[in-house]
Amino acid sequence: MARLRRPVTTALLVAAAWLAVPRDADASYGFYVGKNLTADGSVLLGGTGEEVSGHWLEIVPRRKHAPGDTVTVGVTDEASIPGKLTTIPQVPETFRYLTMNYSDYQGFPAPLTNGGLNEHGVAIRDIWSTSRRELIEMTPRPQQGPQYSDLARIALERARTAREAVEIIGRLIDEHGYSTYGGNSHLIADKDEGWVVLQFAGGKGLWAAERLGPDEVRASYPGYIGEFPPDYRDNPDFMGSANLISFAEEQGWHDRAAGKPFNIHGVYSRQDLPMRSGAKFWAIEEIEAELRAAAPMTPAKMMKMVRDPRIADEEAGYGQVAHLRGDVRPELNLVWVAPTGSVTAPFIPWHLGAEEVPPEFGIHRYLYRNAGAHFLNPAFQSQEATEFAGRLFKRLMYHTCARPETFLPEVTAALEAFEGRMLAEIGDVQRTADILYARDEPALGSRYLSFYSRTRAMEGMRLGHDLLASVETRSKLIFGIPAAPGGEINSTGGETPNCLVGHDPDQPRR
Repeated sequence: MARLRRPVTTALLVAAAWLAVPRDADASYGFYVGKNLTADGSVLLGGTGEEVSGHWLEIVPRRKHAPGDTVTVGVTDEASIPGKLTTIPQVPETFRYLTMNYSDYQGFPAPLTNGGLNEHGVAIRDIWSTSRRELIEMTPRPQQGPQYSDLARIALERARTAREAVEIIGRLIDEHGYSTYGGNSHLIADKDEGWVVLQFAGGKGLWAAERLGPDEVRASYPGYIGEFPPDYRDNPDFMGSANLISFAEEQGWHDRAAGKPFNIHGVYSRQDLPMRSGAKFWAIEEIEAELRAAAPMTPAKMMKMVRDPRIADEEAGYGQVAHLRGDVRPELNLVWVAPTGSVTAPFIPWHLGAEEVPPEFGIHRYLYRNAGAHFLNPAFQSQEATEFAGRLFKRLMYHTCARPETFLPEVTAALEAFEGRMLAEIGDVQRTADILYARDEPALGSRYLSFYSRTRAMEGMRLGHDLLASVETRSKLIFGIPAAPGGEINSTGGETPNCLVGHDPDQPRR
């Protein structure tokens, strides 16, 4: 929401804040599968981010920081719920991590992240989870404290386990507050377990977390937690702010004396979305049943789930599958990343030991906030001169999803064949890299992993060009390219390009 230029009533501010809560379409999703349900005993975490924004891959190195260094967190007065930036203390050393950054969401300051994977094998996925209306209404204006992207980035920088990431997020909120667009959650995992962490609007420091074990699956859209034990502070499977239950009682949202279980979703979450229902074409119960039925789950099966056109469409800013194992050295922690919506884009394997990202997968001006109002900084001209992978595969998506009955099967088959070759060879790649690291040649090991991912990434680009040329040529010759209605390019809302035949993936099946 833009800065208000003249006085308005409190009622108008409240209404504007509620309307600023993201549409159900603009919301990330995530999948967790525990290690007892996978083929190799790993934990798998998949999903995507949904932002009208440019996305780029970045490998952030381990860094040392001087005493007194700080981190700027929060939101500005341009955010959907206005706030102010503050600083918090930095730690002496931050860990190496891989992330997909993006350029704009709800007026929050860029670069933003939904999470990623760090050198200790901690993976984080941001998932929308809107708080109830009363909490949004009572959010201070201006608000302050770390926002969802700050929490994900700081946890990646500091956490050695998924549990520790939850503790870090909770401690940040306890000590510094929380800035929000209306509530949020994170799905976090390591080689042993997963956690769902919910952060609530209201400025009261409310947060809650639930552990996901080795025999569990979870589909988050939105992130949810159901019944919560009253002794959660002493329960190893739950965490939360000290006021989590007492505040609900003060507001009259929960009556402990009545003997009714304390239900996080029923008390604190958006009340017009039944728990576990979701808001897309698929229901959460349906996807969780499919995840369980797919056992033993593999990375290939998880990629297929993330790519499913019931879920993946133009709003899916990128696809991601973290393969979390306990039998590899830190440099071999692995995440598969599709540069844009994976319905028509390949997953490329990136190891934490890799040193660099090809410029084609790095930052570009495409859909960067306010890019059209400025000329390019010359320092970025060589990077900008390269082709942007996100744009290439967006073009393939637009052509394919215009005629999904004709083109989607062959595009999917080609992508899965390309990924299948990489899945078949990744074991040999990791064994080779492990030998190089074991011989105390870490620089050579990292160069090898960089070479492998860079090579496969550029092969993915060539595959994209071939598919695009084929689909575009036939689209023009057989169907023609219709003129844009009214001469407008940008969508003003409603259904966006998708490959789900006969349906809108952002509307419930029923």
